[in-house]
Amino acid sequence: MALIWASNFQTGIETIDEQHKELIDRVNKLLDACSQGEGKKVLPEVLDFLQNYVVEHFSTEENLMKKYYYPAYLTHKKEHDNFVATFKSLREEIDTKGTGLLITTRVNRLVVDWLKTHILYVDKQLGSYLKDKI
Repeated sequence: MALIWASNFQTGIETIDEQHKELIDRVNKLLDACSQGEGKKVLPEVLDFLQNYVVEHFSTEENLMKKYYYPAYLTHKKEHDNFVATFKSLREEIDTKGTGLLITTRVNRLVVDWLKTHILYVDKQLGSYLKDKI
């Protein structure tokens, strides 16, 4: 199921929202490819992008949190760190065992579910905090 960018995803912080849109666009490309039976072909490209872009995106958020003394910084950063560790482990498994339907499904679930939940509940709180400060 594709992720649709909607107003409920908006944090109100333009930089963060633009990065979220890019993440959602890339995830949707993977989902589209999977639905057409092309997930194995697209998965390495999407994983490379996510591995790099997630670091950039998380750095953006974490720098804003530090700059504006976000009180939930440690909790938010821990979520980022846990995602990176899970993603790294999954990536190592793919590099070792290769891609397949099970791996592609797990990547979809990890990325889609985590991204949706993180934006709607964690990043929106950050956006609310930052709105009055930026």
